[in-house]
Amino acid sequence: MADLPFTLDQLRILHAIVSEGSFKKAADSLYVTQPAVSLQIQNLEKQLEVSLFDRGGRKAQLTEAGRLLLSYCERILSQCQEACRALDDLHDLKGGSLVIGASQTTGTYLMPRMIGLFRQKYPDVAVQLQVHSTRRTGWSIANGQIDLAIIGGELPSELNDLLQVVPYASDELALVLPVKHPLSRLVELTKEDLYRLGFISLDSQSTTRKMLDQLLARSGLDVQRLRIEMELNSLEAIKNAVQSGLGAAFLPVVSIERELTAGTVHKPLVVDLQVRRQLKLISHPARYCSRAAEAFRRDVLPVFASADSPIRQNRAVLADVNG
Repeated sequence: MADLPFTLDQLRILHAIVSEGSFKKAADSLYVTQPAVSLQIQNLEKQLEVSLFDRGGRKAQLTEAGRLLLSYCERILSQCQEACRALDDLHDLKGGSLVIGASQTTGTYLMPRMIGLFRQKYPDVAVQLQVHSTRRTGWSIANGQIDLAIIGGELPSELNDLLQVVPYASDELALVLPVKHPLSRLVELTKEDLYRLGFISLDSQSTTRKMLDQLLARSGLDVQRLRIEMELNSLEAIKNAVQSGLGAAFLPVVSIERELTAGTVHKPLVVDLQVRRQLKLISHPARYCSRAAEAFRRDVLPVFASADSPIRQNRAVLADVNG
């Protein structure tokens, strides 16, 4: 076979320049000098007999040829990473790595406990958690940058046929009140009671807020009648506001376990209202599944979908995940 007109190092440098946005930042990320990066790209352009970058502006902009090569570059580097991880698996999980993805709520409140259990069983495996939007997490799975992920939102339609999507568990969205709120003394509330409450919520333009509003509407609540008195930018801020007596909120139960145990918020029963969201396990069926990923599926996922957990799942679905 004829010699290839590029090396893996050159592809890594090309990818770094695009990811970092400049030759200098790419050099810093790769721990080499900027002249070394420039020389490698010049050699690559000479070998390919094309220009890869438009050098007219401040930011490194790819030419059409550069964009074409980058699309192959990402796949080539991804396959190289898979090969290295497959070889790491020969050491019986005495090394290697596991990259897990999650959407915001799951990544903040559930995944750290999952990773903690995994690390107890396999302390020599390096674990990385990437917490992003459902959309970005889905594309990271598709591109081979993440082994598996648990998400709560909807994937882009173009990914549904490409990825394996398995129902994993459900998480309750619960009404919480300040412990000294007058309605906290009632055994149960009605839906009409909710329309008289002042609510604290996420910003109306946030993806999570839109998803929560959709869940509430599907459960029979008139979301437009809920009186939103305060909008904050995080679930933690909302929890603190409820504990301070500033209003009521709907929050995922997985995010308020500690507060419920400590008794710093009140979770009343609301008649004829049960709001749940479906958590899904996503992976790429055509990509190599490392032994670390298999161990995470086998030893960790069932624990957090058990009857003792706030995350509920029926046994048939659980068997599917493990299979």
